[in-house]
Amino acid sequence: MNTFFCSDDSRQVGEDVIGSATNYQTYILVECPLPWTSEALNSKWVPQNLRILVEEVKRAKLPIRFLLIANDASHKVNHTTLLIYQKEDGLSNGYQKQEFKLANIEQVAGVVQKWIWGIDSNFEVETSTTRDILVCTHGSHDKCCARYGAPFYFHVTASNTDLCLDNVRIWKSSHFGGHRFAPTIIDLPEGRYYGRLDQDSFRSILTRTGDIQCLHQVYRGWGILPPVLQVLERELILYKGWDWFNYKVAGKILEQSLDNSTILAELSFEQPCGSLYTYQAKLVKDETKTQQLKSSCNATRELVVTKYAVGSFWITSSKVMSYST
Repeated sequence: MNTFFCSDDSRQVGEDVIGSATNYQTYILVECPLPWTSEALNSKWVPQNLRILVEEVKRAKLPIRFLLIANDASHKVNHTTLLIYQKEDGLSNGYQKQEFKLANIEQVAGVVQKWIWGIDSNFEVETSTTRDILVCTHGSHDKCCARYGAPFYFHVTASNTDLCLDNVRIWKSSHFGGHRFAPTIIDLPEGRYYGRLDQDSFRSILTRTGDIQCLHQVYRGWGILPPVLQVLERELILYKGWDWFNYKVAGKILEQSLDNSTILAELSFEQPCGSLYTYQAKLVKDETKTQQLKSSCNATRELVVTKYAVGSFWITSSKVMSYST
């Protein structure tokens, strides 16, 4: 019997979780009761028309990630929730949400098809929810998500009731990458990824209070940025504190060496008052943190996971808003 757990292995070798958030233009989240098969879209409640649409989207190479979501009431409710999160252009603090309430899951493909074509749907609804938190519990895909994700979901749904955060929904989710960091979450609409969470670090993320340094251990990165820039963004969070979460950000890679050992990156941010700053940074391949490991419980061979460190960063421009009295 295979007793290897990829998340235990990653923890033991001290892998840094940063730079592991995946960068998607769009998330399409479809409420679908469990159980889910290893390939979630082959699950028995997923209709054929939705499978066909997902294949068409893949063939067209559209930057869309389909995920199944469920909560403890999903198998009892007489409607299906469909959420579409679309990345904002330019300086951004994440994704724009559209929510649809459908009579059944068979209607999802038609609504998504119209959305792709830019046609409005009369199923869209307004809600008071301001955050959707996805916890990967997809144990049939990787056993670490059953071992660590499922109990974490149970505990955080209970603690969320204690915190009385009515505007936060917590969902079980199908696989979105990084099960070796289980328990792992995506916090939408921001699109930030976290892993190796416990109750305390989750509470800090939920309420944006407490010791910001906890993000050193649990922050996987922001999905609106390329993975290597996520390293720089974490440095700026630790430097600026929880206020950073109110800023709009954009980033890009300016130059990289032929062997990718050094990268020049740029990150701009706008504060709520309108002040705008641009930082540049030299990112350097970190040999001490670059490791060979198995990326999942079922992996047959190890892969090299390259990590970067911020060599230095400096401010290149600033436009500070001043208010005359």
